[in-house]
Formats: sequence, structure tokens, C-alpha cells
Amino acid sequence: MINNSPIARRKLLKLGAVALGTGVVTKVTVSKANPASRKETVIALGELGEDATPDEVLEELLAGNKRFIENKPEAPNQTYVRLKEVSSEQKPLVSIMGCSDSRVPLAVIFDRGIGDLFVVRDAGNIATPEEIGSLEYGAAVLNTPLLMVLGHEKCGAVKAALENKPLPGQIGSIVAAIQPAIDRANKNDSEEFYTETIKNNVKLQIEKLNGSPLLHDLVEQGKLKIVGAYYSLKTGEVSILT
Repeated sequence: MINNSPIARRKLLKLGAVALGTGVVTKVTVSKANPASRKETVIALGELGEDATPDEVLEELLAGNKRFIENKPEAPNQTYVRLKEVSSEQKPLVSIMGCSDSRVPLAVIFDRGIGDLFVVRDAGNIATPEEIGSLEYGAAVLNTPLLMVLGHEKCGAVKAALENKPLPGQIGSIVAAIQPAIDRANKNDSEEFYTETIKNNVKLQIEKLNGSPLLHDLVEQGKLKIVGAYYSLKTGEVSILT
């Protein structure tokens, strides 16, 4: 006989809620331990291993940028599994010195994830002693085979250097560091000269990096490649300069 009393109905509803809750928990647990997720993370690393060459890493970066441009991101290494994977140590693919500009999110434009990029950023992507030391750490200690200096379209730091107006605080030190890039061409007010100066600044900072005996030796040994690149704010494309 079925008991239709209010107490019996409440017990039945309670049991149903517990069963439903258990089902939800089970589903979440399975999702977190889903083998497919682990497989996706491994695939996202591509064929690159610890012995990857600089050119292989560069090819992987540019492939990620192509996915970004085509709006087909794979979002590799952005899972909880990857978080746990790199919690004990890091083995990034590349060291990047970029500008602080908020419109240039490096992991996004290269379609990479946690632990992939060793990043040093400041306004104007300037190679100060502290930045050089950080990049030496990336190349010599973390063994990143590629070091990229990335400038970008409409860089505000370069524009400030071109305008050469008085600036508050320590901002003037940035302008002074970029000034040699302006002196490499016949200065004018055109957009083309602005872009050329941004690219010249990238090359100037690479020269500073090559002045590091530690980085220079790694380059000579074939363990490191230093490249310059330019990012278009309009298209999202990263193009190689050197």
C-alpha cells in the first residue's frame, strides 16, 4: 500500500533531491577527471618537447597567432589539469619582452595557456638591466630556446618619445631609452615614420640584449634565437622583423 501522508511525501521529495544532488556531483567529478580533457591538454602541447628548436617554437607561436586571427582558438593549457601540471615547476616555450599596453594580451594573441610563456613587460618594451636579467633567467635557467621582442602598432611610449614633451615622474626615462630609435631615420610627422620608429625600437632593444654576454653565448651555441616582431592592433597579426 502506498503511503500518501504528507510526511511520506516529504521523505520521498528529500530522497529525490539527494539522488539528484548525487548525480550532479558525480557528473562534475567525472568531468574533472575526464580522460578526454587530459588528452586535449597533451595534444595542445603539439610535438614540442624539451629538445624543441628555436624555429619549431617560433612556428608554434605563429600557428597560435594564426588561430587567433581566424577566430579559431584552441585555448591550450588553460584547464585545471594544466594548473596542477605546472604547479611544481615551469618549462615555458618562449621568453617574450613586450610592451605593457593593455591591448596586447600575449597569451591570447598567441593562443597559449598556463606555463607556456615567460613574459617580461614594460612601457615601450625597453631592455633595462632588470628586464635583461629576467630574460637571462628565462633563457639560461628555464632553457627557453626562443626570445622574442614584441613591439606593437601605435605604441604610446614611442609616441611620447616622438613628441618629446616634458613628462612627470620617471616616465622621461622611457623616452630617453627610445630616443636612439628615432635618430636612426629622418624624423617627420607621418604615420609611416611612427611605425618605422616602433620597429626600429624593437631592433634597438635586441641590440641591447645581444650585448649580454650570457645571452650572446647562448646564441653562439645555437641554444637561443632572438627575434623581433611587430603586432598589429587592427588585424591581430604578429609579423617577424628579424
